[in-house]
Amino acid sequence: MANLGTTQRIPTSFKPSSLTTTASEPKGPHEKPFADFKFYCPINIPLTAEAAASRIVRNLGNLGLYYTLFIWIILFITLIPCRKVSLILLVIMTYVTTVYCLILRSFPNSVLLHRIIDKRVILSLLFIATAIQLILTDAGIHFAVTMTCSVPVVLLHAVLWASSCEFSYETEEEGSRKEELAPLTSGHNDSEAQNSDAV
Repeated sequence: MANLGTTQRIPTSFKPSSLTTTASEPKGPHEKPFADFKFYCPINIPLTAEAAASRIVRNLGNLGLYYTLFIWIILFITLIPCRKVSLILLVIMTYVTTVYCLILRSFPNSVLLHRIIDKRVILSLLFIATAIQLILTDAGIHFAVTMTCSVPVVLLHAVLWASSCEFSYETEEEGSRKEELAPLTSGHNDSEAQNSDAV
């Protein structure tokens, strides 16, 4: 309403140098991270059998929790329709295993839990107890079919996944200092470093 009766004129003279940018001007700070962007595919085929075996061992150590969760979800889904008792026993054993893992995380400096008692032995015994409970409750066929179908998929992923712990997501901070973010999984070197720091 204040501009009522006024007209705006389009300027006839303009400076073309102010509207166009030259190639020598520095790029903005938001364009710098995209200049260093590289696409990396972590899936590839190992060249030798030794490389495949070492990759399987490394990936089973680093991604074992995810592989176990994948197999557990498939077994859980197959037991839902008709094996209610087996499903309850599977959930109970999962709860026991989770409590054991939480105890291991709660006491990282315990010599009894980490040195004397090997956690692989305890986890293997829990797996065997779960398998026996499933067999005794007539869910052995479900267990066998689940393991037969899911273990090859897990092994195939372990062979083809090139680097599970080598990814380092880095962020630029002040100056040129780089800070590494937390890895997806904790490797054996991380736990050894924590134990050495604690001593």
